[in-house]
Amino acid sequence: MMVYKEYILKKALISRITQETKDTYTYHIKPLEDEIRGAPGQFNILYPYGGGEVPISISGMEDGEIMHTIRFVGAVTRMLSKMREGEIIGLRGPYGNAWPLNESRKQDILIVAGGIGLAPLRPVIMEVKRNRSEYGKLMILYGARTPQDLLYRREFEEYNKIEDCEFHVTVDKGDEKWTGNVGVVTTLIPKVEVNPKNTIAMVCGPEIMMKFTVKDLMEKKGLDASRIYISMERRMRCGIGQCGHCQVGPFFVCRDGPVFQYTKIKRYFEVKYI
Repeated sequence: MMVYKEYILKKALISRITQETKDTYTYHIKPLEDEIRGAPGQFNILYPYGGGEVPISISGMEDGEIMHTIRFVGAVTRMLSKMREGEIIGLRGPYGNAWPLNESRKQDILIVAGGIGLAPLRPVIMEVKRNRSEYGKLMILYGARTPQDLLYRREFEEYNKIEDCEFHVTVDKGDEKWTGNVGVVTTLIPKVEVNPKNTIAMVCGPEIMMKFTVKDLMEKKGLDASRIYISMERRMRCGIGQCGHCQVGPFFVCRDGPVFQYTKIKRYFEVKYI
């Protein structure tokens, strides 16, 4: 019987767990068998032993550890929520393609993230920060439902200190302590000056949010579709394009994505699926 090498699970240690919101946590995972090098935009398959598998985007890579920011919304992630620091988890990957950082060198970068969509884009921010001279202006637009749903709030001051960086945050609904922007993330787009000939946009969030973001970037900021990249994490399961669960037109999101140049995926972007 043929066994796909990509299916083989490796043991990893949960070294640290950081709470982000009431239902979202970042797991710092240290591979125990082989070093795993992921790129911004890729994902891994996490396996709480006996609990099934779940694909989770890479939200950081530091000191030989991989970070995964997880919202507890399904059976497998609820199993993950019961795991503690020091326990062993199954891991395979990384899979998928990455954000176009090589193509973005000397270009301005516009990041638009909604909700937990900031997690796959966080490594881009960290990469630009580490290699600041390699990239042009950095613009970060981030929106969440409420102030309590904002990810990585402890890092916001750090984002603001990045050289030649604009960082704007909004929430759909504020509270008595919120003094920032109120509205969906697309309301932040007019706040930034975009050079359409020298800007790469990277967008991640709910599909309805990405739809209107892409529309505004093209119609109001003059960005060509070839300069817009989106991350589509549609129902990924196996990670290697074998189960067909994430097929969109001729593409398998787990294998051909999850990051797509918009010109490549726009024909299928709004296709309904069951």
